[in-house]
Amino acid sequence: MGERVRGRRVRTGRRASVAVLPAAVAAVVLTGCSGFLVPAGEGEPVPAPTATAEAPPPPPPPPSATPPPVADVPAQGPDPSPAPAPTGECPASGAVVTMGEVLATMMSRAVVLTLTNCGSKPYRVDGYPSVQALGEDGERLPVKVNPAGSQFGRDQGPEALTLKPGATVKSMLAWVSTQEGGELVMADALELAAAPDAGARVYPLEGHDIRYMDELNITAWRAELPGG
Repeated sequence: MGERVRGRRVRTGRRASVAVLPAAVAAVVLTGCSGFLVPAGEGEPVPAPTATAEAPPPPPPPPSATPPPVADVPAQGPDPSPAPAPTGECPASGAVVTMGEVLATMMSRAVVLTLTNCGSKPYRVDGYPSVQALGEDGERLPVKVNPAGSQFGRDQGPEALTLKPGATVKSMLAWVSTQEGGELVMADALELAAAPDAGARVYPLEGHDIRYMDELNITAWRAELPGG
C-alpha cells in the first residue's frame, strides 16, 4: 500500500488593496517654477498621445550557406557474423546424456543411452551411466540398477576412453524381471547422468509401458553398442 500523505493547511497573508484612481484625477503634472501640483488642463496643454504602430516581428535569419555536420551512421543491414543458434545447455561436467527411442522384443524393453562431450575440452569416461528412477514428485524410487547385460546385448565392462569435443559413447539400459520381484514399481521419470558426480538430466516416461519396473540392467560406456 502506498504511503498516505496528510494534507496541511497553509496560512497566507492578506493581500494589500490597491486604490485605482480614475485617469482624469491621476494625471497631474509638476510645474517647473512653482513646485505646486497643478491639475491637468490648468497649465500647459498635455499633448495627445500619439498612436504607435506595433513593431513587426524580426525577419527569420537567412539560411546558413553551410549545412550543419551530420554524424556518420552505419547503414543498417544484416549482421555479417550472426550469433549461432543455441544448441542446449551443457552441464559443468562437459558431458550430457540423452535417451533414445524405446526398443521392444519378446516382452522386454530397452533404450540406448548416448553420452556426448558437449564441452570444449577432452572428457574422460570410465565406467557406467548413473540411472535413478523417480516418482511423481521427483522422489527416488527403490529400483535396483545392475551393471549387467540383457538380451539386447552383453556387458563388456568398463573401458577408459577420452572423448574429444563432440565425440560420443553408448550404453544399453534394459528392463528386466526377477523371480523374487513381486509387485512392479511405477516410475514417472529417469534421472540420467554420465557418472554419479556429473550433471544429471530428467527424462519423463509418460506414455510408455516402461514406467513399470522391477530392476534395470545397464552396460558400461563403449564406443560401440554391445552385441547380443
